[in-house]
Amino acid sequence: MHVQIAGFNELKPKFPYGSIVATPNALRCISQDEFIHGLQRHIAGDWGTLEPEDWSANEHALETGGRLFSVYYSSAEQKFWIITEADRSVTTVRLPEDY
Repeated sequence: MHVQIAGFNELKPKFPYGSIVATPNALRCISQDEFIHGLQRHIAGDWGTLEPEDWSANEHALETGGRLFSVYYSSAEQKFWIITEADRSVTTVRLPEDY
């Protein structure tokens, strides 16, 4: 599902993020504030709770154009992922079980 977020395009992203989409399950389980906060962190280059090697892979992907992957938790301990495709055409918010 394509997502429109008022004022979000005014942020200064670290990379192009394309269209923002989310699975229906993610939209149901993550509050709007946590959804937006996760996206803000992701496009700023804060990859959340990744292991050091995955964090390094994202930093390398910023330079080479690879896929970017972040992991966050909602206040209800719901794990969610944010993934920006290698071609930067789309950023998806999803729960791990939606993959």
